[in-house]
Amino acid sequence: MSKGIRRMSARQARAASAGAIVPANDRGSAIEAFSFGDPEPALDRSLLLDMLQSPHNGRWYEPPVSREGLARAFRTSPHHSSAIIFKRQQVLAAFRPTQWLSRAAFAKMVQDYLVFGDCYAVKVRSMGGATLRLDYTPAKYTRRGVEDGRWFFVPGSQPEQEFDRGSVIQLMQPDVNQEIYGVPEYMSALQAALLNESATLFRRKYYLNGAHAGYILYASGEIDAASTDALKEQMRLAKGPGNFRSLFFHSPSGKESSIKIIPIAEAGAKDEFLGIKSASAADIMAAHRVPPQLLGIVPAQGSAFGNPVDAVRMFERNEVRPLRDVFLDINDRLGVPAVVFEEEADL
Repeated sequence: MSKGIRRMSARQARAASAGAIVPANDRGSAIEAFSFGDPEPALDRSLLLDMLQSPHNGRWYEPPVSREGLARAFRTSPHHSSAIIFKRQQVLAAFRPTQWLSRAAFAKMVQDYLVFGDCYAVKVRSMGGATLRLDYTPAKYTRRGVEDGRWFFVPGSQPEQEFDRGSVIQLMQPDVNQEIYGVPEYMSALQAALLNESATLFRRKYYLNGAHAGYILYASGEIDAASTDALKEQMRLAKGPGNFRSLFFHSPSGKESSIKIIPIAEAGAKDEFLGIKSASAADIMAAHRVPPQLLGIVPAQGSAFGNPVDAVRMFERNEVRPLRDVFLDINDRLGVPAVVFEEEADL
């Protein structure tokens, strides 16, 4: 048998046959293997909610997507909220108030339609049953009843109220999983908007933490206790109001490698902040289909977005006009021209 190679004992052979790996210099220890991280489900909760469609409590249906969550997500990313506000303003630009619908009520309806995927108008009737005007009811708290024609106003902190039967007009964006409530078209980019917010909050907390030194100061050699205490005090002052200050340390009898700085905060400094922000912003703008130059975004160095006038014309034809046509359905269901748009002059 060659030098350095020995025959396994009977005990080692039995252990190897059971799957254990025993090193050659066995001293009663074996190589340990482990895994970490929880298993990820193949179907997460959002997919399960899609399967459940719109559950009901016997009186009204619950939306398939949390209205509270959509309301909070509205302000998660500047690109997300800015695109919605820009679309709302473009639709309002050509709207003309009528005796049935005010500009303020219509603006709220348009914003709800873009944020939640549906909006609601409530008929205010006379004693004789004629429609006098249309009021706005928040989509966040409006629920469709199980019985046809019944609608409920369900605020979280107050008792629910039922609308008069047949008084609620609903406009909604179509959904492939159910036909009770609308679902906003930007759902595919919602995770990108949340990622954008998380990256911003992480970077903000990183700076608020104040401990930007982020390194181990390794000192050796002939350094007395007084110098060590002075160095400790200066390091304490590097956090909070005293951060970003330079530090000078002199060791007359120290060697070239007596003091070493070992960075440990590179993970926080190299979190690809700009890459995350750029990629998530691109996903959000793709979902809203708003040209970047219309949102006030500055092009990258060495690039250009093109003529903004052409972008406005294309956006007006492909996005704004179809969005306005959705609200003309109110006239058909109401029987009066409550929603009126004036054609804007070409730019």
